[in-house]
Amino acid sequence: MVLLGLVAVVVAIVLIFVRPGSSQGGESDAAGGTSPSQTPSDGQDTPSTVIPTEPTAADGDACAAEDIAVEAVTDKTVYEAGEQPQLSVTITNTGTNVCVLNAGTKAQVFTITSGEELYWLSTDCQVEPIDAEVSLAPGTPISSSVPIVWDRTRSSTDTCDGPRETVPAGGASYHLSVAVDGFESEERKQFLLY
Repeated sequence: MVLLGLVAVVVAIVLIFVRPGSSQGGESDAAGGTSPSQTPSDGQDTPSTVIPTEPTAADGDACAAEDIAVEAVTDKTVYEAGEQPQLSVTITNTGTNVCVLNAGTKAQVFTITSGEELYWLSTDCQVEPIDAEVSLAPGTPISSSVPIVWDRTRSSTDTCDGPRETVPAGGASYHLSVAVDGFESEERKQFLLY
């Protein structure tokens, strides 16, 4: 009986110093409480790095470069003497959503080169350019309604009201490139002048 009483006293002393149910992660403060634990209150781990997510494209957003294909187009690949090339453009939305861009003449730039030399630029003497916002449905190409006719002359802003120099022909090779609203054709369209 004495032994059992001694054990009971020891257990009572242990329970006074080690309180059951107290937090193991915190230390007692002066008020008898515990300091906050390192673990968030919701019990979930806090991610060490926040990874930003790409915004999802929606119908009506501005077209993105990776979703637009611009193609320079000529009505022929070989022009006999006296024939004037007709230049146009085809734009295709290769994305999955309807997107919007400016396809007006104000946003179009047609460029004709031969080798490294620039011969003609559609904006040199452009008259009354306009803006025209269009919605491009995925996979549905749109093209110029009225082609630009090139008179086979060299352009410059200094010759808009006067005669222009005729470009070399006789089988000379030229290349057409087009940009629309800042989106450029990946390939140049080659044609020959005789």
